[in-house]
Amino acid sequence: MAPLRLMNTVMGVHEIRIKNMVCDRCIRVVREELVDLRLDILDVQLGLARFKAPDKTLDLEAIRTRLEANGFVLLEDQNAKLVERIRQELIALIRNEVFQEPDFHISTHLANRIGRSYPYLSSLFSSVAGMTIERFFILQRIEWAKELLAYGELTVSEIAYRLGYSSVQHLSRQFKTVTGLTPSHFRQLRTPQRKSLDKLGES
Repeated sequence: MAPLRLMNTVMGVHEIRIKNMVCDRCIRVVREELVDLRLDILDVQLGLARFKAPDKTLDLEAIRTRLEANGFVLLEDQNAKLVERIRQELIALIRNEVFQEPDFHISTHLANRIGRSYPYLSSLFSSVAGMTIERFFILQRIEWAKELLAYGELTVSEIAYRLGYSSVQHLSRQFKTVTGLTPSHFRQLRTPQRKSLDKLGES
């Protein structure tokens, strides 16, 4: 098979976009696989890996095979890459809880971070992901609320505050809409059936 040209290559530094990376463990697994392929790793983040290679072209089949064996997907389509970056930005927002800041707006944050207008990003995300950015953000926030509830270290009120909800009632309504349970009932079950983040929103 002929080598495939990486879409983002500058001065021997190659950048690849990877779907389904959602946590620190994912970063560690991807790094280990790329190191095992003897690539000179510069950086691995959620949804992104950068490394040095001597040529401007690289056969991606070995990388693709290793990633797919671990449940990841190598993105080569530009629109898919952009949508995945939006997904990773939203996941980072949830995990870092930065949206508590005054006057924070997801639309402004994404436009500034990605360098595209929010209407464009919103339209692209909906067409590729099959849901709106707002819907995906809600699902991510509820997924993080489920994790915090399962840890059992915070009250529902504290979780609502950390996730930027205006009230416990607001969190409870949204949580029940998504999961069918109230936060308190979910915590009592102690056996939450978490859905894979890349499957959120699928029926």
